[in-house]
Amino acid sequence: MQKRKIPMRKCIASNEMKPKKEMIRIVKNKEGEISIDPSGKMTGRGAYVSIDPLIVKVAWDKRILDRTLETTLTDSFYQELLDYVTRQKARMSL
Repeated sequence: MQKRKIPMRKCIASNEMKPKKEMIRIVKNKEGEISIDPSGKMTGRGAYVSIDPLIVKVAWDKRILDRTLETTLTDSFYQELLDYVTRQKARMSL
């Protein structure tokens, strides 16, 4: 039986390659709207961040998503992302 290939993605904050399931995708659509993409299938330009609150904090402090997606994100979006990642991390540990 063949082994299944695991899709890998690179975290923009830590520059680590990790399995796609351990990452969260942030997407910018044609209208310039930024959103969290839990399914990983929304249309638009995407950037991946690890599901780790410390890494999201680093991305927030350094405004890495702003530079990657070429836009200005509010602190409320980063807070929403941090809350989402914290919930997901708790769910994974169960």
